[in-house]
Amino acid sequence: MTGRHESIALPLPGIRAGRWTIHALYRGIKEAYAVSRIELGRTEWWGGGRRWESRPGELQLKQPDDVHRDIRRDGICRVQLVVFDTRLVEAACRGVRAGRLRRCQLEAADPRGAAFHRLHAAIDRGAEPFALEVAAAEALAALAVELTGEPPPAPARPVQRAIEMLRDHLADPITLDAIAKHAGLDKFHLSRAFRDQIGLPPHAYRTHLRVQRAKQLLAAGVRPSAVALRVGFYDQSQLHRHFRRLVGTTPGEYWRASRRR
Repeated sequence: MTGRHESIALPLPGIRAGRWTIHALYRGIKEAYAVSRIELGRTEWWGGGRRWESRPGELQLKQPDDVHRDIRRDGICRVQLVVFDTRLVEAACRGVRAGRLRRCQLEAADPRGAAFHRLHAAIDRGAEPFALEVAAAEALAALAVELTGEPPPAPARPVQRAIEMLRDHLADPITLDAIAKHAGLDKFHLSRAFRDQIGLPPHAYRTHLRVQRAKQLLAAGVRPSAVALRVGFYDQSQLHRHFRRLVGTTPGEYWRASRRR
């Protein structure tokens, strides 16, 4: 491929990411499952037996042995690419044999691409490892849907067990694999079910729980400088950022207001 490549380091085994700035037409066979997001430029290409046209914000879905052939490009094209190890995709398919992708492209506003956009956004902002892990699991579950068809709804009980574990280990480091094991459901479908039933992904729900606990401690008179580590935030700066975003004030202001009551 003629162009410039920038690798993006991820703390996720079996998942690679990078950004390509492409100057020339590309033609080749894909070696892995991948989801790319067009960041800049417009291109016409052939794949999956038909002609496609891609614009910024649209997603291209690839699987091993897919042929991609650029037909025309308007200037420079820039894409962000996420590549998944085949074993991760097979695990997300839960033993169902993966077929061919039902579509090679998703428009920017297509709701079926929401999980892929969340993963790309998490990579863009350098999200914390747990948030990246959740976003990757959701993206893999969405890719499995494209390969096997819509899965049956996940039962509610695993989600409740996941919530219990998040509450019990509020201040502890935790992984999605550990939560899924406790819940009794694979992490790909647990992430999807959690968002569907709770309205937030596990990492965001944990942040809300931590801020809620921080409010309780501040109201009880615990100084802001002592609260962050007790609720699981890395430092006071992280507590300050999330507290202000969710509560609308700073931990210090909240603590002082509690003392005046």
